[in-house]
Parts: sequence; C-alpha cells; structure tokens
Amino acid sequence: MAKFIVDGDGAIFGRMASEVAKELLKGNSVEIINCEKIIVSGDKKFIVEKINSKRKMGSGGSLKGPKYIRQEDRLVKRMIRGMLPRDRTKGQEAYKRLKCHVGLGDLKEENLKNVRKFDHQKPRKFSTIKHFVRLLR
Repeated sequence: MAKFIVDGDGAIFGRMASEVAKELLKGNSVEIINCEKIIVSGDKKFIVEKINSKRKMGSGGSLKGPKYIRQEDRLVKRMIRGMLPRDRTKGQEAYKRLKCHVGLGDLKEENLKNVRKFDHQKPRKFSTIKHFVRLLR
C-alpha cells in the first residue's frame, strides 16, 4: 500500500478528484494539501444559485435538508466521497484512507518531497473552494 500526497494548488477539482478516487480504490492512501486553492470550473453565478436553491429546500430545521460543510478540507473530502461506491465495503474503506488538509497541514518537510502536482490549464470561468465556502457562510 503506497501513500500519495497531492497538491491542490491550481488543480481543477473534477480531474484531480477522479485521479484521487482511482488511487483510493486501488488500495493506496491519499493526502490532499492546499484544499482551499482547488479550482472549480464554471460560471460563479450559476453555481451560487444552485447552492442557494438547495439550501432553501432544507430550511425546515436542524435535522432536515441538504447540509453544506463550511470548511474547505471537509468540503473537498465530502465531494470526493461522491466518486466512491460508499454503499460497498470497498468504497467505505477507500474513504477512510483519504485525508485532506488546509495549507500544508501537519506534514513534515521530508514528506513534501514526493508531492504530485496537477498542471491543468486554467479555464476562463473558475473560482476556488475558498470562495465557495465564503458564500456558504
């Protein structure tokens, strides 16, 4: 079982998350650093409207409705969970092997030498995870 460290700085979320999900399903453990700098492509207005409409659906009480996590690292982990088969034990065990950090987290310098970076071309319309978390507050 190998351990991978992925840098989220400037990485497009969907492409990065699919690679991370594949590694998790292979049995490897993955840690993601700089979760607040991950790019989400698309029109900001459309995404904000979609989030707000879903939040209004669940405005009945604390036990109802879709909840949105308001911390960058937990939001990224939750979004990657959607790419894993969590109804099977294989997906549940893979989800336990995923760790996400804001900034560098508690990793040491010797661990940061083998960091995998994604060099994607930035789309015209994009925003970061940090921006979406601010909109959810």
